Amino acid sequence: MTRLFFVGLLFAAILGAYMHHLNGIVRVKFEGKRWAVPAHVFARPLEIFPGSAVTRAQLLAEINELGYRPVQQVDSPGTYAEREGKGISLHSRGFSYWDGVDPPRLVEIDADDKGVKAIRGAQGNLDLMRLEPVQIGSIYPAHREDRVLLRYEDLPPTLIGALLAAEDRDYFDHFGISLKGISRAMLANLKAGRTVQGGSTLTQQLVKNFFLTSERSLKRKLNEALMAILIDYFYTKEDILQAYANEIYLGQDGQRAIHGFGLAARFYFNRPLPELSLKDQALLVALIRGPSHYNPVRNPERARERRDLILDLMASHGIIQPDQAEASKREPLGLEISRHTTGGNKFPAFMDLVSRQLSRDYHEEDLNSEGLRIYTTLDPWVQSQAQEALAQQLAEIEKQRRKTPGTLEGALVVVGRDSGEVQAVVGGRQAAFEGFNRALDSVRSIGSLIKPPIYLTALSMPELYSLVTPLSDEPYTLKQRGAPDWSPQNYDGKTHGNPMLYEALAKSYNLATVRLGMQLGVGHVAETLRALGVGRSFNELPSMLLGAISLTPLEVAQVYQTMASGGYRTPLRTIREVLNQEGKPLSRYPLDVQQSVRPAPAYLTSVAMQRVVSEGTATSLRKWLPRELGIAGKTGTTDELRDSWFAGFSGDKVMVAWVGRDDNKPSGLTGASGALQVWGNAMSRMAPEPLDLIPLEGVVFAQTPCTSMAMPFADNIVPTEGGCATADEWLNGEWLPDQEGAAPASRNNNGWKNPWEIP
Repeated sequence: MTRLFFVGLLFAAILGAYMHHLNGIVRVKFEGKRWAVPAHVFARPLEIFPGSAVTRAQLLAEINELGYRPVQQVDSPGTYAEREGKGISLHSRGFSYWDGVDPPRLVEIDADDKGVKAIRGAQGNLDLMRLEPVQIGSIYPAHREDRVLLRYEDLPPTLIGALLAAEDRDYFDHFGISLKGISRAMLANLKAGRTVQGGSTLTQQLVKNFFLTSERSLKRKLNEALMAILIDYFYTKEDILQAYANEIYLGQDGQRAIHGFGLAARFYFNRPLPELSLKDQALLVALIRGPSHYNPVRNPERARERRDLILDLMASHGIIQPDQAEASKREPLGLEISRHTTGGNKFPAFMDLVSRQLSRDYHEEDLNSEGLRIYTTLDPWVQSQAQEALAQQLAEIEKQRRKTPGTLEGALVVVGRDSGEVQAVVGGRQAAFEGFNRALDSVRSIGSLIKPPIYLTALSMPELYSLVTPLSDEPYTLKQRGAPDWSPQNYDGKTHGNPMLYEALAKSYNLATVRLGMQLGVGHVAETLRALGVGRSFNELPSMLLGAISLTPLEVAQVYQTMASGGYRTPLRTIREVLNQEGKPLSRYPLDVQQSVRPAPAYLTSVAMQRVVSEGTATSLRKWLPRELGIAGKTGTTDELRDSWFAGFSGDKVMVAWVGRDDNKPSGLTGASGALQVWGNAMSRMAPEPLDLIPLEGVVFAQTPCTSMAMPFADNIVPTEGGCATADEWLNGEWLPDQEGAAPASRNNNGWKNPWEIP
């Protein structure tokens, strides 16, 4: 008897020591950082106000993307109804932004195909409201788990009831393990002659998922039971349920693992958990038993059968009424999962750029484990229109030109004209799939897109050049020591005498441009490119004047954004704010505007680029956009028709389009026949603002002997009759102006004075 006592005492001591060891493991994990929560990335919030250009179609697309449900009676957050006429009744969800909290509100919005007319709330007309931003992706930890963390208060009572009815009906009565449940399971299994029921409690399931593996062994089952008892002793039932609701595995989206009811609600139904109906909640609980076996996409009938069983259990346990269960069972599964098949990142090309910009400021571990909330500049409407336009137009071009389908590729970048905020990035015609990001990584010769910076360089010397300065478009040969002579040609193989400067740019004359560039000096043109935002190194060679410089579409967008904004360079950005898991701001990304080019020359260059569209190489843009918009742009074509480019801007957007082949073989397309068509298709969908170029101080309009119409001139320098001389005559000293303020630029040891000396 004594020996038995000491054996029992020894066993108790060993068990106590082992329980102490397990308790240390439990408490460190349960009270510390429970999950590596990925950073969640959001688009910009949609701001609407009377007079805004948000169309009815755009508004409906946005609220559907956010998972708002169409209903007859709008009485809860996340619902809307289309009214007769142009009205939309909407009950917003509210959202916590970096600059405050917008509460849920019920509003009536009048909007048509031109924009928002009025917004009416309970207290009268509203001047402004915001819709919560669409989540566009996540930055995952190495094991690719994703979740949306919930508090116990966020769990609908009916969901908790369904969970307990299906998985652990004695949850609030047991101490972590259920002897009654184990007995019930053993009896059921004996009757069936096989395992048909388990005896594990929710607490044991949590332990297995949280601390242990799925190994089938006595040791693992013993650890599971002991740790469940410890958790139940030290923590409340509510804490345990909260942890379970965030940990449970409920499906797979590509390489992304769907954990927790919060993310599962958004993944399967595109709505927050509190907005799910009874049938939706029952389906989520049904998935616990086997997310793959009951996958509602691959096995809809099996999933529906299990869902209906959960509804019956809810009714039998008094959680819902029997008629509610029957009504819910008649409903379809109602999934909204089709748009969520890219591993959680809806716009991978844009997310690629976000990740690159974030990596400059954050460690990778912070991005994939700290639950950061990242607010970006992406406009989902602009992004979706750009994607559709690129895919549609490439297919149309291949059909018209009888090319093998799928041989052409393309890229689009859309940025705010003045803000430099990147609104859309399309890395290829299959925009939803991650892969080679042509917008960021395809470094291609830019062809005639180089010409506006060359002409900008000239117009920065108003004493020498104006829009009406005649240029020589005659044959040109550059003799190079140790290399063959270089004799560029115009695209049409002809010469065009002495076109005025704006005409040479509008018609994209190569000979006039090369002669002008050589007069300016290749070095000066290179300075212009760097001032416009080119950070990539390149060779300063004469061939650069015809586009023998390679850039990505994103880099081209930076160059054209600087010109479009009047010479104010704003480094392109995708991030507005970063908040931590508690909603406190970590980093701000304010506008960083630098005047890198004098506004007057930038203005004149934009005027000349409008002529490219109205009377030059881009006149076919009229097929897509009315002339009254005043679009400015430039076509670009490279040798052997390998690359097709178009870069241009409206009053609010700068967009760059590239079309070509990944194998770098000739595409057979000019800038006008390829990229311009993509650009026009995309921009026509975005309701662009007109480009109204406002004359700057120091810019005067005058009619000169060189032209029959009034033209703008910088620094009040208006040429007289002698000003119609060609630039060659200027530089050869065959004509010298006599009017005050029109003398040629002074020379220094480096040649002409530096045009980048901005007062």
